[in-house]
Amino acid sequence: MKRLHLKIEGFVQGVFFRMHTQQTATSMGLVGWVRNSPDGAVEVMAEGEPASLQKLLTWCRKGPPSAHVTDVADEWEPATGEFTDFSIRC
Repeated sequence: MKRLHLKIEGFVQGVFFRMHTQQTATSMGLVGWVRNSPDGAVEVMAEGEPASLQKLLTWCRKGPPSAHVTDVADEWEPATGEFTDFSIRC
């Protein structure tokens, strides 16, 4: 199990990015959270199998149809096991 922390920049707020990320991550069996950042980015913290995390990373580089992603910063770490589901945080 691994942990993936993402910061997604571009036109990513107000386009249902968080909702689509939650649905995508949940369908992949991942746990963690997604939230809007004050600087206009979207932040994701996800844990699960490395292959599923890689698929989430690939998805986040594009996002939902109405988003325009310009950059994705990723950090990989060991999983902590602290999450039980994938939630949207405010």
